[in-house]
Amino acid sequence: MPQNSNELKTNRFLKSVVYFIVGIFSYPGLVIFNKLKISGTEHLEKLPKRNVLFVSNHQTYFADVITFLHIFCAVKWKKKNKLGIPFYLLNPYTKVYYVAAAKTMKSSFLSRLFTLAGAITVKRTWNPDANESRKGLERGDTQKISLALKNNWVITFPQGTTTPFAPARKGTAFLIKNERPIVIPVVISGFSKAFGKQGLKLKKIRTQLSVRFKKPLEFEVTEDLSAMTEKIMQAIEQSPKYNSTQSST
Repeated sequence: MPQNSNELKTNRFLKSVVYFIVGIFSYPGLVIFNKLKISGTEHLEKLPKRNVLFVSNHQTYFADVITFLHIFCAVKWKKKNKLGIPFYLLNPYTKVYYVAAAKTMKSSFLSRLFTLAGAITVKRTWNPDANESRKGLERGDTQKISLALKNNWVITFPQGTTTPFAPARKGTAFLIKNERPIVIPVVISGFSKAFGKQGLKLKKIRTQLSVRFKKPLEFEVTEDLSAMTEKIMQAIEQSPKYNSTQSST
């Protein structure tokens, strides 16, 4: 068990309180000032409560994750492809963790508070000979994600950046190969238009926000990490091939 596993032992009551506070303040920006379209929640209804990995493109630091948490709680309350009135915040679904950069989670009081909602903080490793291009995650951080998967759902962003069509890290494929979770791809859109980069302030109202859950990905035992990574990127519609298709239309 990794030494930092205590980070994963966040008290359920404390998480529920944070969900309620963050949920109440974020709900208007998602549903009242903007329009949130949700699809594919049928793929969530019969999922086990453990070893489920959500892989998604990334548009803001926090609004993406906050929206996922709203949806997971709504699904627990039998909502289908909508949030409705947020009574679900009174009894939220808290068996969820999300991967976030440690530096980001220490940037403000609000980000520190949101850490209590289930952040798995990771430290990026850097290659000083390549102008600090990202190599991946430290080994201990990968172990923390594996540990969280054993009894929870985990949200991760394979690209590790809000830049669209950025290349993915192979660490996500490595995690899937070793832990064999159910992998649910998610495609989001509109968040970078509606919110600032952190996702805590409204930038534009009346924006169409979209969260689309797809059916679970299937991987062959013999697939290598490169092939798995490309399959993930295709599923979350961030592959260079997909970018070329979009640019030509």
